[in-house]
Amino acid sequence: MNFGQIPTWKSARHDGFFAIFCSEKNHKMMKRTIIFCVLILMFSSSILSQVTDQELLDLYQELRVADVSDGMDMAGLADIGLIEPNIEALWRDMDRFDHVFRGIAVTVRYVPTNKPRQIFSKADEFQKWEGSWYNDISPEPFVDSLREGSVVVIDASGDGDTGSIGSFNSLLWKSKGMVGIVTTGSLRDSDEVIKQGIPVYLDPLQRGRGIRPGRNELESVNAPIEIGGVLVHAGDVVVADGDGVIIVPRAYAKQVAEAAQQILEKDRGGRRNLYLQLGMPLDFTVKE
Repeated sequence: MNFGQIPTWKSARHDGFFAIFCSEKNHKMMKRTIIFCVLILMFSSSILSQVTDQELLDLYQELRVADVSDGMDMAGLADIGLIEPNIEALWRDMDRFDHVFRGIAVTVRYVPTNKPRQIFSKADEFQKWEGSWYNDISPEPFVDSLREGSVVVIDASGDGDTGSIGSFNSLLWKSKGMVGIVTTGSLRDSDEVIKQGIPVYLDPLQRGRGIRPGRNELESVNAPIEIGGVLVHAGDVVVADGDGVIIVPRAYAKQVAEAAQQILEKDRGGRRNLYLQLGMPLDFTVKE
């Protein structure tokens, strides 16, 4: 799914719709009708001209959280998208910045279960119950929404010591095009996740170690969620680096990116001049 796609407005501009208005003989009514029709066409054109996921990924491909935050200020969105700083990188790569990502949000919410836990005397009974829980109560249908550039954003608030994210499923998500994960917690197998090079931003005090069966349930996919004090919709832009995570509402994403790009270029140019003045070898953060 491309969250940049919207339903066609063709049906809203049906010929009969115009005929009813445009057939008015009264000159004053005709003038009002023409203005109304023009406004409808302008609104339709504006909606249809929204940028696609790929265009957004291209616009944000070099931007840092700091640049985007400044761009949000310029767009009148100060403090709107900055996720609380306790949501931080699980690991950092200071050579290539592989922990950094920019992408499009796929939202997920898991909630604690209120179903009683069963006790099993046989391993096969437990495995059958476990598989049923994964399939029916706490599944991962959002995998079907993952595309190149997707970011899985999980609200697992109140989920306790539950590991909704592990080394296997995070690698599966990566194989579908996911570039990173932002979550309130709920991560296990952290050593393997780091070894696999999967960028994760989370509250380190909210890691989860238990399996999902018997502990949580899937509440929603691609519905609005809250994480770190920020509202996140499916299709919003997510930028994450050593400064944390920022969410850009999709409706303002292009405007914010264009402002942030100017900030980045000014900063990069100034730092490049200082590198040269100090005799420092140029690295990828200052090269044009």
